[in-house]
Amino acid sequence: MQGNANLARPSAPPKVEQVEALSRAVNGLSLGNYPAIFAGFMAKGIPESEIKPRENVFTYQAWRALGRQVRRGEHGVKVVTFVQMTKENKETGEKEPFRRPWTTTVFHISQTDAAETPHVQGGAQ
Repeated sequence: MQGNANLARPSAPPKVEQVEALSRAVNGLSLGNYPAIFAGFMAKGIPESEIKPRENVFTYQAWRALGRQVRRGEHGVKVVTFVQMTKENKETGEKEPFRRPWTTTVFHISQTDAAETPHVQGGAQ
């Protein structure tokens, strides 16, 4: 069964959404989720001194962009973030940007492993 899981999700070069997730995680300005991150990981037994948001706490996609894989069965900490969206203005027909809340899960580096070397069909890394 393990072999099939690797075929379904090969470790390939970071995809656009992974790179964007990493960029948002590293460059974000909000500190609003820090209390939830610290409380959540400390409840999992991770010492406070080892919890460093934007250094070793990222979303699944951000960890993938960094070449790491969250271990199967790991549970992260839920946080709220804002995602950029667009909607069409019915009067002008132009697309207008807006942000909306979105919940996501973050994982500590201790919940990840280095991604295996991919066996991608049809090309090299």
